Amino acid sequence: MVVHTVTELQTVIRPPQPSRNARVRLLLTRVATPVVVVLVLVGLLLWVASLPLDSIEQRTLNWGYISLRIREHLGLTLVASALVAVLAIPAGILLSRTRNRVLRGAVLGLANIGQATPAIGVIILLAIVWQTGYLTALVALVIYSFLPVLRNTLAGIEQVDEKIVEAATGMGMTRNQVLFRIELPLAVPVILAGLRTALVFCVGVATVATFINAGGLGDMIVNGLKLQRFPVLITGAVFVACIALLIDWVAGLAEDVLRPRGT
Repeated sequence: MVVHTVTELQTVIRPPQPSRNARVRLLLTRVATPVVVVLVLVGLLLWVASLPLDSIEQRTLNWGYISLRIREHLGLTLVASALVAVLAIPAGILLSRTRNRVLRGAVLGLANIGQATPAIGVIILLAIVWQTGYLTALVALVIYSFLPVLRNTLAGIEQVDEKIVEAATGMGMTRNQVLFRIELPLAVPVILAGLRTALVFCVGVATVATFINAGGLGDMIVNGLKLQRFPVLITGAVFVACIALLIDWVAGLAEDVLRPRGT
């Protein structure tokens, strides 16, 4: 088969369109997550309101304190994820361009070490050799979440069919044109999946940022443990879980919207 245009190149691997039942199931899946999160939060609110809270619990379980912790948590998560995207995607593209196995192995090895090391270990080590606070927690989150985006970028580009690349080259495209017009568009779903994973990682790991005075919902969890105030502990844990679910849901919607047609 002779391929004449970029559109036809992408059409070669176009999967069949989902059936009506599949679209209905997908819609129900998309609606289920926010509904479940709202029900859980309403149930948490009703449960906390029914408890006889002491003075310590009242200072923590109020909207002013909780909203501040949520803003700190989201700020740390989103900034770290943005930095990971800015750093890891270009690194993955560069690795896909090189044939140096030593360089590739070294970069992937360092990224693997960053993720294999326990999150609390990365944060505490950075705090010991550097400083405590927001910036240290941010660097630790970037290190810990770097690998999924790097690996998915590399895998997404390398999974593009070599015949499509050869056809594009035969049409007279340069290497950069093949990269930006063929390989990257076809790799977008895999790259977005890596970013989605990194976002969820950041939400969970950001809870341990409290140990170096970086704020976040980890403050509530640690305070609940130290002071034996289980309503505070459960509230912090539930909010972290709900934020992770909502961010994963939003990332899934973005993945569907940004996914190129035909992939």
